[in-house]
Amino acid sequence: MVEKEKKEKPKIPRQKMPEQEAKVRAKNFNEVPLGYTPELAQLEASRCIQCKKPKCIEGCPVEIDIPAFIKRIQDGDFVGAARKLKERNSLPAVCGRVCPQEDQCEKVCIVGKKGEPVAVGRLERFAADWEKEKEEVFIPGKAPATGKKVAVVGSGPAGLTVAGDLVLKGHEVTIFEALHKTGGVLIYGIPEFRLPKDIVQAEVSYLERLGVKVECNCVVGRIETVDELLTEYDAIFLGLGAGLPQFLNVPGENFCGIYSANEYLTRSNLMKAYLFPRYDTPIARGKNVAIFGAGNVAMDSARTALRLGADTVRIIYRRSRDEMPARIEEIHHAEEEGVQFHLLTAPIRFLGDDNGWVTGVECLRMELGEPDESGRRRPVPIKGSEFQLECDLAVVAIGAGPNPLLPATTPGLELNKRGYIVADLETGKTNKPEVWAGGDIVTGSATVILAMGAGRKAANSIQEYLMSK
Repeated sequence: MVEKEKKEKPKIPRQKMPEQEAKVRAKNFNEVPLGYTPELAQLEASRCIQCKKPKCIEGCPVEIDIPAFIKRIQDGDFVGAARKLKERNSLPAVCGRVCPQEDQCEKVCIVGKKGEPVAVGRLERFAADWEKEKEEVFIPGKAPATGKKVAVVGSGPAGLTVAGDLVLKGHEVTIFEALHKTGGVLIYGIPEFRLPKDIVQAEVSYLERLGVKVECNCVVGRIETVDELLTEYDAIFLGLGAGLPQFLNVPGENFCGIYSANEYLTRSNLMKAYLFPRYDTPIARGKNVAIFGAGNVAMDSARTALRLGADTVRIIYRRSRDEMPARIEEIHHAEEEGVQFHLLTAPIRFLGDDNGWVTGVECLRMELGEPDESGRRRPVPIKGSEFQLECDLAVVAIGAGPNPLLPATTPGLELNKRGYIVADLETGKTNKPEVWAGGDIVTGSATVILAMGAGRKAANSIQEYLMSK
């Protein structure tokens, strides 16, 4: 008996994405990764083995049919790939850039069991960008008008997902945004070099073309309350995000030149302070900058400081590299650009001059002890290890909390002990009738795609409620 030769798929390495050279990009705000060419995208797509039971779909919070859109790229049907993506994700160009695929779809990729996983995020970005650049954006048909009205408070990823899902089902949807631009954290929190503003605006414009109405400069809780909106709308979704700055609470933190990451990034990103005086929002430009924290926001702040002219930028973090919550890619890019890392280091007080400006920070060396409630090993101070670092600008990027304005003006809305809205994680329902919530205002600061997943669940629940009325 002649044994049939087994046909093996040729081993193709994961395709690198072209990007700006580190020394060049550290001096500009242009996007760092340049995206796949069609040839690179098709080659990378050919690495997908089209599993019969694809784990990657299970790993995606919005359950994109990943093998299907990748197959379309492999076949050269780039527009078809974008449309397949948009069946489940109304923000693919955003997710392709900022989602932590390495901890979600790519983490469970079968190809990754014996090598590197398929670059799902890079392929998602390619398809979405191709559709936009070729002006092939498809506006799908909507269900017949239901006469139902839905208010969405906040235009971040959760709110945009709810709006996109429900407008297609025939409901009248209005987004209320407190700031002068839509996009929430996508527009004020993530720098241009990581997520260009025109990409976010294109995604929002797509929703507006679907029929979503947007009202900016509308602070719900001040201009109108939730209860007042309920007299006009059949359902309300609260996607406020978590935008209340947190600080270190150490002596000297009130010196001038010390920013919260919220203010620092909002000034730079949304208000374009990096283009001062063309845009008239000033921002302090330090030469010796200290960033406290090690998440994506800390990396964004550090890399922004470099681009604003800093000579030295230090990340100061009280745990070790293994506990850093930032994406591996963001840490890598920061290191390439020259950001220094002072790990197992905790600030204990800021130093300042007679004019009230920060001049340095006193720190303490740490060592790791037993794991805390987060599962990470708790940092323990080393006695007598105090030392000082110079800095003329500091940015505190240790997380954010829930803004209390809307909850304080919404009687009966249940909050947890940290001030976040209590909502069912599978439906988004709050204890207040006709009110849903999702994203960071429920879970605390998390990822864009997890907020979108919460928005998808809430939209499904709202749809079920509206159709049963």
